[in-house]
Amino acid sequence: MRKVLFALTAASLLALSGCATQETAKSDAPAISDKAKESLAAAQSAVKEAKAKNALWTTADSALKAAEEAAKKGDSAAVISNAQKAQDHAKLGMQQANYPALQLKDL
Repeated sequence: MRKVLFALTAASLLALSGCATQETAKSDAPAISDKAKESLAAAQSAVKEAKAKNALWTTADSALKAAEEAAKKGDSAAVISNAQKAQDHAKLGMQQANYPALQLKDL
């Protein structure tokens, strides 16, 4: 019984040590500019805030997804453009949520 347990333990340790020596794969995604990274982070924050307030426009969400896809491709200009659009639309959605509610009698 001890021999079997020892053999299983030794086999497990060998397997784990083999996994520990493997190199991690490097990311092949192209780098984007610092300004693009900042724009993307600001857009993600604005969209998250608008979503928390139930004021997220679908155009803001779509623009953020486009910015994230552009970041994967390394297109800094597209990241900045789409992130700005996402941020603007998220802010407009939050502003719209603060509008007074209309009632039918007001129409």
